[in-house]
Amino acid sequence: MKILLCCVMLVLPFLGKSQSIMTLKEAIALALESNYDIQLVSTDVAVAENNVNIGNAGMLPTVSANVSAAAGIQNTTQTLLDGETRSVRNGESHSNAYGVSLDWTIFDGMRMFTRYEQLKALRTLGEANLQASILNTVYEVVSNYFNLVQQKQLIAATQTALELSAFRLQTAQNQYQIGRASKLEVLAARVDLNTDTTNLLRQRDLYNSTHVRLNELLGRAVDTDFGVVDTVIISRDVHYENLLLSAHNQNPTLQSAQINQRINELELKLVKGNRYPVVNVSSAYTRSRSRTELGFSTQSKNNNFNYGITASVNLFNGFLQRRNEQNAELGIESATILVDQVRKNIEAQLLTAFQTYLMNLDLVRLEGNNRAIAQENMDITLEKFKLGSIAPLEFREAQRNFVDASARYSTAQYQAKLAEISLHQIAGALKME
Repeated sequence: MKILLCCVMLVLPFLGKSQSIMTLKEAIALALESNYDIQLVSTDVAVAENNVNIGNAGMLPTVSANVSAAAGIQNTTQTLLDGETRSVRNGESHSNAYGVSLDWTIFDGMRMFTRYEQLKALRTLGEANLQASILNTVYEVVSNYFNLVQQKQLIAATQTALELSAFRLQTAQNQYQIGRASKLEVLAARVDLNTDTTNLLRQRDLYNSTHVRLNELLGRAVDTDFGVVDTVIISRDVHYENLLLSAHNQNPTLQSAQINQRINELELKLVKGNRYPVVNVSSAYTRSRSRTELGFSTQSKNNNFNYGITASVNLFNGFLQRRNEQNAELGIESATILVDQVRKNIEAQLLTAFQTYLMNLDLVRLEGNNRAIAQENMDITLEKFKLGSIAPLEFREAQRNFVDASARYSTAQYQAKLAEISLHQIAGALKME
């Protein structure tokens, strides 16, 4: 009884916690709200959104206000035509002016419209990057969540092994006391119990580490306590053709490559715009006033309104125009190659992941059957051990087979779930459930 009590005390720190169960949907919702990576990328998207305006593209005029004031003290002597001489010592002069001016580029070879299209493309690129960050984060949350489920299942299997080892040790000690078992059987049973205790402690430590990692992904205190569900549900309604179509249309990496191709095309259009003239209009209105103590005019006031138009065109710049156009064309070619490369890479990833998914489904069925057989064998062996009709080593072997089969079944379920969510991540449509 003392041995069984010690085993109960060992597993109580894990079983005795009153934990609220957090569903996968709740975990994903928390991550989308608080994950730091998503928040950082969202900020970049907000900046790109703010940049999309016609003023940033150069379509609007610039208007500025100007104010100036000046004063001076000087000694002046003037000789007039009739020979009269005038002089002023420490004479003061004052002048001030204020006004507004406008400058507006009304034509620049359509480059301002091209820049506006580029700004919108950059905004779309930011949104694609945000989608990629969301997919990566959701993938991490889902994989860590089901890793916790797997660790929980492994802990349960290890605890069962520990309880059976405690029962075996108690039985061996009772039989030793009445002379029906040797000291070697007691020692062997104690060694196996210690081994199972070590395995349980290590399994619990792995569970706790995964627990901390998931809290980190959710953007909350890493010591927040919570529980997870007990089972891993694997979707078997996955069709490769639908995933491939979705990947071509929604994969954010492919979308980013296509957007960069569009940006390079706009860059070529922007460079070619330098071949056209640039036309600017300008105007200014200024009021000024000046006063001096000596001169033909001691005071003056002016109201000025100026306007004009200028046009300029590049005739020759050392063949730089042609070089820049060639470089822009090479940029388009490189971006096109990258789009094809990314598309083929995604198709290869998807096909590989789908094959892995199908293989893991077979493993889940196989390991599920093995676990059921190992469970039945364990039950029969336990009953025979209670009756004393089998040796302790046979009992230990059945116990080990049950734990190993349980571990392989849990791992197969987890790997199948990882393959499933990998498929949806590549397709750009990771389910939020």
